[in-house]
Amino acid sequence: MKNQSFIPIIIGTDINAYNMAISFHEEYGIKPILVGKEEMSFTKWSSIIERIEIHSNLWDKTEFVAVLSEVAKKYKAPGKQLLLIGTNDFYVRLIIENTEALKEMYVFNYMSEELMNNLLVKSNFYKLCEEHGIDVPKTYNYSCAKKEPFTEEVLFPLIIKPSNGVQYYKNKFPGQQKVYKVETHEELNNVINQVNASGYQEDLIIQDFIPGDDTYMWDSVFYMNSKGKAQLSTLAQVVLQEHTVTAIGNYTALITRYNEDLMKKLQHFLEAVGYVGFANFDLKFDERDGKFKVFEVNIRQGRSSYYTTALGHNMARYFVDDVIHEKEKPLTLLNEHYLFTVVPKIVLKKFVDNKEIQKEVRMLLKAGKWGNPLFYKQDKDFKRKFYLIARQFNYYRKYKNNNW
Repeated sequence: MKNQSFIPIIIGTDINAYNMAISFHEEYGIKPILVGKEEMSFTKWSSIIERIEIHSNLWDKTEFVAVLSEVAKKYKAPGKQLLLIGTNDFYVRLIIENTEALKEMYVFNYMSEELMNNLLVKSNFYKLCEEHGIDVPKTYNYSCAKKEPFTEEVLFPLIIKPSNGVQYYKNKFPGQQKVYKVETHEELNNVINQVNASGYQEDLIIQDFIPGDDTYMWDSVFYMNSKGKAQLSTLAQVVLQEHTVTAIGNYTALITRYNEDLMKKLQHFLEAVGYVGFANFDLKFDERDGKFKVFEVNIRQGRSSYYTTALGHNMARYFVDDVIHEKEKPLTLLNEHYLFTVVPKIVLKKFVDNKEIQKEVRMLLKAGKWGNPLFYKQDKDFKRKFYLIARQFNYYRKYKNNNW
């Protein structure tokens, strides 16, 4: 490894983990260590990753600290700090729940357990938003613990999703979806009955469906330093999201935007609640009242947050400057024009229905103001390139055959 005072330990093996790995490689020439539950093709053959430590019991709450203790012993080196970064909500939750034990071995920047529970459990999060003047869709809570009939008078279509995603995915059932869109009372009750039968005991969020295609969705990334001060604020309009029912909400292409009022509003919310670390908001523009409605905040960088690195605001550098070097930085409100994508150009040209956005996509492609981090030039493994090309063909098939 290069002569740096830290070693990055990234928990996860998916796209998000890969984007963090290339952020470290681009900025510092470092090949990070990845720790995961299983190998995934995004990272498995990568030449810019030092090693992937596979521990099948990583998701086991009682084993998590033991696994990371083993990793820390293996990579501990004189004069080097181990910088710990989670890449999904579950891993970040486990880090936060085990802060006292882990901070003996690692440095990291995550919030308190109490705040995490207020943000990750959506019913709590929406209350917080209301307190701080953040707009959210009209929302109803249904208790799967009580299992009473849902009797609210509602207008269709509606969106249904779990309030607690971690618990929801622990109770698997056939046809399980990340988000449901229902058009009738019968469909609504069917979903409620399915989820109740699975053993899930937390709330369901039943929410007004905000009209509009993928391009009405928006994304915002923040970095809040360990003192709770905003150092980076970004905004981007979604061009496409995944269209398979299990992956809705994962963005595959977006264009960066600037809206100072909205960025400042979200900044003040995060600073008011005492947030630290990366935050990634999901929003949708509601043309009925001209407001941006927040759906959720992910307590980490998202898989599409790499656009910050591509535009000179390297995600790895924010972590390192803060928790390793304790640097103070003024707030940057990102104001660039760039297209982030993980899908091939043919998908962008064929499956973006919004004519204005389609025109803009073509203009950005032509001007070279775009990028796909999965095709990182310094990653030279041939098997990985072959996998990525096959994956690009598969993306075309997915968009052709699925319309959420």
